[in-house]
This record gives sequence, structure tokens and C-alpha cells, in this order.
Amino acid sequence: MARIGVRLESGPHLTPGQLIELAKLVEDRGFESVWLPEGAGSEALTHLAAFACNTSRVTLATGILPIYHRTPTLLAMGAGSVDAISGGRFTLGLGVGHRDPVEGGHGIPFDRPMTRMRETVHIVRGLLTGEPVTYEGKVYRPRGSKLGFAPLRPDLPIYLAALRPRMVEMAGEIADGVLLNWATPEYLEQAVGHLRRGAEKAGRDPSAVDVACYVRTAVVDDVEAAKPWLRRRIAYYFTMDYYVRYFEQRGFAGEAAIISAALARGDPEGAADVVTDAMLEELAVVGSAEECRRRVDALRATGLRMPVVAPFVQGDNAMETFRAVIDAFAQ
Repeated sequence: MARIGVRLESGPHLTPGQLIELAKLVEDRGFESVWLPEGAGSEALTHLAAFACNTSRVTLATGILPIYHRTPTLLAMGAGSVDAISGGRFTLGLGVGHRDPVEGGHGIPFDRPMTRMRETVHIVRGLLTGEPVTYEGKVYRPRGSKLGFAPLRPDLPIYLAALRPRMVEMAGEIADGVLLNWATPEYLEQAVGHLRRGAEKAGRDPSAVDVACYVRTAVVDDVEAAKPWLRRRIAYYFTMDYYVRYFEQRGFAGEAAIISAALARGDPEGAADVVTDAMLEELAVVGSAEECRRRVDALRATGLRMPVVAPFVQGDNAMETFRAVIDAFAQ
């Protein structure tokens, strides 16, 4: 059975009850994992604990928790707690997040992201052994920090979200897996190479580091009719610097400049109009269930081990959007 996961969203279009319903559906349809981000929506670990109480087999993963929102000790507490509630089914996905929500939303300087990530993983791993942790880092300096409970799994999997080569290489060095985003064959092949270099630099077997990637997906009968709302969804991601730089590297620098300018002046519809068919074809998997399955399967040849289909959400039709993708990729 081919490995595959699903990304859910805790934004304004789904209630907590609907999210639980979808998590149960993901498990019933035979998926390996369900991933939940933490950004503009609700706090992720609370939802995953609820998923744990309503499922029994599917892996539950954060995709991702921004490391600026919590100290390493709090991350270890949350990860260990959800892992215990789920009976050892939790995966901790970590990322640096984006500058604007970190600095504007949380009032925290977006500094030293690489250093902060490396120190976070080191401290979290230490705490999950159940032993006291003292660490003298450039960002964190815990003194005898220790969890107040016995973690279920000292080797709880940690994945790093990465778009750029340095973070992908770090995942190869210190993580159990990497979570990539915006899958294209060229990007995936490059990322797998960076991951391999990072693992080899650390004396690790590259095959021991999992490769997962969000594949932005819309299962629709009428692609032309879906293009307007798909363009709006893609344009939204140009509000985040990391994604803008990634889109520029994928050959869309001209479009990125125009879209970003339109968003800056408060014109989301104008921004969406700039998203071309070529961008949709490159950045998203859109079409019938059969076509979407074919394109996702083709990505596996690049070294992608676990595609995580990430449905584009269509406003009031959010449940139908998710169900269509889940049904299309049922195992």
C-alpha cells in the first residue's frame, strides 16, 4: 500500500466537530497520517488530542508548530502529552513559521531561525528521554529542565518543515523526516539531494530520514470553473515572504512582484487575476480524481516517500472540498 497523508485546516470554515469527523474519515479511508498546521487557525495540539480520542490507528502530526510560539520545554510537554493520549501515534512537525505572524502576532523578534531550530530539536529530544536537561545555547539555556511525567516514546519522530536548502540539509542532519511544500518534480529532486548531503555530513544514513511533502490539491470535475477560486487561494500565499521567495525560484518572479504589489494595496482580486494557468499547473494538482492520483503518484519517482495531499479550501464548501480529496486518495 502506497504511503499517503492528508493535511487538514483549523481555520474559520470548519468547526471542531467537523475536524474530528474528517480525522475519522482519514483513518477509515486507510491513510497513514493526518497533519494539522498551526498558523491562522486554532491551536493545533488541542485538536490533535481530540483526534487521538476519536481514532485508533492513524498517525497524528503537527504540520507544523512554529518554534517561536513555544519554548522547547513546552513543545516537549505538548508532544509527550499527545503521544501518550494517542498511544504512541504522534509526530512532532516543527518549522520556523513566518516573520509577520511571529513579530506582529506574538511580539517576538524573528531572529536566528536556524540556530533556534537546532537548539529546539536538541532540547526537545533530551526532554523526551525523561532525563533532566541543562543546555548552554545561543538562544536557550535551560537549567535542569525535566518533564513531570514519563514520556511514552523517547524516540518520538520529529520532522522539520523546509523550503530552502539550508533547512532541508539541517533536517538531514538532526531530524527523522523533512516536510516539504509546494511540490514540483524539479524542487523535490533538488530537496532530496540537499537532504542527502545533510545526512551524510552528520554521518547518518540518508534513507533513515523520511521525505514528506504537502501537495496542494483540488479534486474537481470542471477545472475551468474552479480556476477563479483556486487563483485566489494561491494568491493568498504571496502574503508570506518565504513563499514569495520560493515562487520566485520556481520561475515566477515577475508574477510574484505584481501579486505582492496588488496585495499590499488591498486588491486581492487583482492579485488573483495575475495567477496564470502555468502557475496553477506547476504549483497545484488539479483535476479529476484519476488525474490527481496520477500526478501525485508521478511525484514519488523524485524520492518523495509520503505525499501529504493538502486540499485547497473553497469557503462555504470546505467539508465537500476535503471529502472529495480524501475519497479520491482512499487506500
